[in-house]
Amino acid sequence: MSSIRPLRVAIVGAGPAGIYAADILSKTDLDVSIDLFERLPAPFGLVRYGVAPDHPRIKQIITALHRVLSRGDVRLLGNVDYGVDLKLDDLRQFYDAVIFSTGAIKDHDLPLPGIDLEGSYGAADFVSWYDGHPDVPRTWPLEAKEVAVLGAGNVALDVARILAKHADDLLPTEIPANVYDILKTSPVTDVHVFARRGPAQVKFSPLELRELGHVPDVDIVVYPEDYDFDEGSMAAVESSNQTKQVVKTLTDWTLVDPATQKASRRLHLHFLHAPAELVGEDGKVVALRTERTALQGDGTVKGTGEIHDWPVQAVYRAVGYFGSALPEIPFDELKGVISNREGRVVDLDGAHLPGVYATGWIKRGPVGLIGHTKSDASETIRHLVEDVTGVGDGGDVAAGELSGGRTATQADPQAVLDFLADRGVDVVEWDDFVLLDEHEKSLGEPHGRQRIKVVPRDEMLDIAKGRGSAG
Repeated sequence: MSSIRPLRVAIVGAGPAGIYAADILSKTDLDVSIDLFERLPAPFGLVRYGVAPDHPRIKQIITALHRVLSRGDVRLLGNVDYGVDLKLDDLRQFYDAVIFSTGAIKDHDLPLPGIDLEGSYGAADFVSWYDGHPDVPRTWPLEAKEVAVLGAGNVALDVARILAKHADDLLPTEIPANVYDILKTSPVTDVHVFARRGPAQVKFSPLELRELGHVPDVDIVVYPEDYDFDEGSMAAVESSNQTKQVVKTLTDWTLVDPATQKASRRLHLHFLHAPAELVGEDGKVVALRTERTALQGDGTVKGTGEIHDWPVQAVYRAVGYFGSALPEIPFDELKGVISNREGRVVDLDGAHLPGVYATGWIKRGPVGLIGHTKSDASETIRHLVEDVTGVGDGGDVAAGELSGGRTATQADPQAVLDFLADRGVDVVEWDDFVLLDEHEKSLGEPHGRQRIKVVPRDEMLDIAKGRGSAG
């Protein structure tokens, strides 16, 4: 396609969704110039700040994302906060199209009595803390001997594992020093994970579950009385190899003789227990109250009225993430996503906002793995290309809405940098981040670690901009 200048596209959010979108867009036939905005001084989103430090295999996804940003055809503009440093009207001055890929970083609400007691925490906040997110406090109150984790997915397993694991066993990872120091003082002896449905309905991945059995000095306890299957459960086992592997691992653990378990810490997996209430005393959590559930034949459950109280001093809810609304962008408050149709952002009347798109969790909700994020980005980019070229199904877009046109009034790539400089924004570009990346690796090298993550934002910026380093 010929044009007097490249199509200018801004992507807001430099996690996997945004980087995949940039990569896919760069490989289309469009003559395109791409800027990737990120609120933090470092890219990679939840891969850097949401994957547990003792999962280096998953963190290796960063290697592929690193290659995309290091090519030079996608410009990183980090430490730029959409809604604060610039908004949609500002972006429209400099770009013909904008793609939002801001993810979902908040905890989903769990409306239970006592949920606001001291000792009640969201998993997302805890994950951000142990992953060294620069915008959360450096400390965390690890004072409980007995802890409950609510949820039946991999985040629940991550939270439970980090809580139960001895801090010294995390030293080979990129765990920040302040996190290690606090985990080292934890008095925890028992971590209880509660799932409201049966063992065939949990969303654990087989590998993550098996890893629990290899945590040093931590015994895994699964209770035979919690172990039940119905016709729906058996169908799930027969139809899914992943479910079959999960059930086999759990079954093996039910057969372990408790007399052989001598570890100093225990991680308990409870099924068919629905959380009913956080019990408090003097404003603090002292117990978790659950209701026994029963399978109904199709894999669903209902309450039985049988109540159990579990003495715990902290409860972590890991029941899913939820998206955050963005200024000037239509948002579905019920689903926690930007209002969109296959990636085209739509207003309250269902009309497409010209040149505005979404991808990743902020588009479809916090479900699926990295592979889903890539196919998700492909759908959004396909519609953007259709809208620009006028070739394709056209979808809900009026004929010629974007076709052949360039809408940005200040299309020079330097213009947005000048705008941000005038606002006092300390922009972190790719070469700046490389300095930070190399510094973190140099911190880890003497200790045989891949890196030691720098946590405070001001230190990250000083290192990235060559103004000195953390002491």
